[in-house]
Amino acid sequence: MSIYQDEASHNEALLKLAKLDFNLVQSLYKNKLSEITRWWKVEFEKKVPFARDRIVELYFWVVVVYFEPQYVEPRKFLTKVIALVSVMDDIYDAYAMFEELEIFTAAIESCIDELPDYMQIFYRTLLNVVDEIEEEIAKDGRSYRVYYAKESLKAVARAYFEEARWFNEGYTPTMEEYLPAAIVSTGYPMLSTVSLLGMGDIVTKDIFEWLFNDAKIVRASTTLFRFMDDIVTSKFEKERGHVACSIDCYMKQYGVSEQEALDALNKQVVDL
Repeated sequence: MSIYQDEASHNEALLKLAKLDFNLVQSLYKNKLSEITRWWKVEFEKKVPFARDRIVELYFWVVVVYFEPQYVEPRKFLTKVIALVSVMDDIYDAYAMFEELEIFTAAIESCIDELPDYMQIFYRTLLNVVDEIEEEIAKDGRSYRVYYAKESLKAVARAYFEEARWFNEGYTPTMEEYLPAAIVSTGYPMLSTVSLLGMGDIVTKDIFEWLFNDAKIVRASTTLFRFMDDIVTSKFEKERGHVACSIDCYMKQYGVSEQEALDALNKQVVDL
């Protein structure tokens, strides 16, 4: 609009309409962000003090996924789920003891009674968000989709636990062992599923089945992200204590230097 309004031939009525539309949509984004921020403060700010407040950042990630006004509820769902999985990642990576993680991972599959208090707070919040999503999409007869969301969240927890087990045992896996868990632990396959929950008739059950059958485009894009993330964050992750990343796995498996491993992974990123 800033460029168009300086053109001598611009249509004043069209420009005014575009600005009004922009302001209305911006107001919609701000109102929903305010609602989600209040939810975060109530659920986590004091109850789970180690949780990083990334709500604004994560919300704008989701706006990039779908900016269209009609997806206001899916944006809320996806932002809440990303925020919760971010907390889950920190629980597995940096906060919980390994013994607690064993109970936590089992609880995600079944019940929560034996969990420490902070884990119960997190898990009940996760269940509440899933229930909220189910209640909303059930209005249009699409509650079947929640099954896929739950299964994808369980898969993330299992992948996080596998990585925590490797770290606890001081084990560096082979690339063949590392990638299946590391791809899931990016959260991208799960977020691909959750992003579709509230998208209406454009999404069918066949699409969810396709996602759950190792869709090539999801695997390729997630592998790409995993390698790029490991390349950029490996130094920071080692400083705070973290499972071996793809660089470490490649170095050990093939007996090469760190730079050679980086070169090999960068080549795979380009080839993907």
